[in-house]
Amino acid sequence: MPECQNCGAFVTAAYARVFTPRDVDEPRVCPECEDKIRDGSDVRKTRSPRGN
Repeated sequence: MPECQNCGAFVTAAYARVFTPRDVDEPRVCPECEDKIRDGSDVRKTRSPRGN
């Protein structure tokens, strides 16, 4: 099962397929990482809150 590389949370295979490059099985961040965002080939802290 795919896991988030940042927090270790479970992600679905469909989420991993959409949000990772073809040769990578686990995403760098997931929806559970509220204060992180993908930025090119890196992960960074968000500049503004992503809250509801």
